[in-house]
Amino acid sequence: MNKKLFFILIIITLIAELVIAYVLIGKIDDVEQDSVKINECVKSVEDNFGDESRYSDALSYCVLDNDGALLYENSGDVSLSVNQAIKNNDTILELQLGDSRIGTIIFKNTANESINKYKSRLVTAIIVITLLQLILVVTYYIYLRKTIIKPFEKMNSFATRVAQGNLDTPLELDRGHIFGSFTEAFDLMRSELRKSRAAEKKANDDKKEMVAKLSHDIKTPVASIKSTSELGYELAESEKIKEKFNQINIKSDQVTALVGNLFNSSINDITEIEVKPLAQPSTLVKDLIKNADYQNKASDFQMPECRVYIDRLRLLQAFDNIFMNSYKYGGTDIDVDAAIENDSLVITISDHGPGVSDEELPLLKEKYKRGNNTEGKDGAGLGLFLTNYYIENMNGRLELFNLDPGFGVKIYLRMTD
Repeated sequence: MNKKLFFILIIITLIAELVIAYVLIGKIDDVEQDSVKINECVKSVEDNFGDESRYSDALSYCVLDNDGALLYENSGDVSLSVNQAIKNNDTILELQLGDSRIGTIIFKNTANESINKYKSRLVTAIIVITLLQLILVVTYYIYLRKTIIKPFEKMNSFATRVAQGNLDTPLELDRGHIFGSFTEAFDLMRSELRKSRAAEKKANDDKKEMVAKLSHDIKTPVASIKSTSELGYELAESEKIKEKFNQINIKSDQVTALVGNLFNSSINDITEIEVKPLAQPSTLVKDLIKNADYQNKASDFQMPECRVYIDRLRLLQAFDNIFMNSYKYGGTDIDVDAAIENDSLVITISDHGPGVSDEELPLLKEKYKRGNNTEGKDGAGLGLFLTNYYIENMNGRLELFNLDPGFGVKIYLRMTD
């Protein structure tokens, strides 16, 4: 069901509802006693007064004498007295024989029955049309959910996975909804990002390989220089010349050490840093926070007493990275809070700076990722990456969030007995 058809059907049901209501309400307003039949009955009673077999049965009525006594009735539900007839809003007429009043005739008022009948029909019609409208609305909602809401939820989930770096899972294509072509373009973007990420990784690997090769190649001539200088040192007779050769040896060793560091950094991944967590009291965590806040911008806070599973050095480095980022990009006072949630000690650290965009937030824990607010400020994009690495290797968890204004982190540290 498309939108145009849905609105046409809704308008048709509304028009039908209004027409039925107008017709039935008009009939209710027109309900009244049949004056022609009433006159026929009165005439038949007056002409045949006393001969009940010849009275008309066109309507329900009864006949009373001048004293109010019942002379005749043709229906068991008609009023039998003037007072009762007045109460029931029945029609009351006098019977005349010539110039003399011979009695009273009371006709049952059927208008209320007719009105109630039309009211019942009106209510039934409204209920039926309302149910039909409800069916149309539910059907249209199912249509919208199938063609818009569910595809949008899939794309939202897909976008989250892409933002988290999962570029391997393709988006299920379905051209049967309005997002069909957009879905295809979205998945094409994922594919291109995956290719770009692979190309970036290959470029980085190639750089590392080139640095490793150059480092290895440099070692050979340096080793030759060192060997030659050592030989010259042994053969030299002058102390002054020996001192020169000794300087060459010292510098050769320095070059060798630097090249070795360069070589190791090119072949080792940064996540090979060792993390050794142990059970420690929570008071140590508070000391580490105070140690990391060397500018004294953090608010005072209470630390719940418990024992947590941490590596003292790596947790200090994590706090150092967090406070350094706040000093650099926030530049405001810092709020610190500590609380116990389930089986974790949760440390919340937040500032009142500009924060980052919602699109950048999931990427900040990745290596070399920095926000747009870092322009002109030094940094390599490794602080939160390393912090996340340290916390995860302590069986904890790092969460990043935006405030209005501000930026915050939550560190979940696993508690121990």
